[in-house]
Amino acid sequence: MAMSGGRDDGEPMMEMNTTPLIDVMLVLLIMFIITIPIQTHAVKVDLPQSNNPTPQTPIEPEKNKLYIDANGNIFWNSVQIDELTLRQYLDASLQRDPEPELHFQPDPNARYDVVDKVLAIVKRANVTKLGFVGNEQYRNDF
Repeated sequence: MAMSGGRDDGEPMMEMNTTPLIDVMLVLLIMFIITIPIQTHAVKVDLPQSNNPTPQTPIEPEKNKLYIDANGNIFWNSVQIDELTLRQYLDASLQRDPEPELHFQPDPNARYDVVDKVLAIVKRANVTKLGFVGNEQYRNDF
């Protein structure tokens, strides 16, 4: 490591000494590596063991389709309804066992405020099985 006090003509050295900066950065890097905790946390999961090798066919629950067209009309399984009837249908479907899935499909040209109102009604009804269908129609839009 050579050091220079300047040029022979007496002018000051114009280059910045980066050696201390590199030393500080290496020390900080080593400190970060040491202080990062090792991820040794494991979650133990008891998986069920199958004693019965015969496959059982799962019961397919009923699926309800909620559709909003471009004019803001709400359809429940192809039947036009209003917001009050939607809430009644949602309450009735939640009473069933198992709870039916609700497939929500707004039209791409539907107004956002109508879609937002319908989603608020669905949320207030505490629907747990909600799926957005028809999103493949937006694949080429982005």
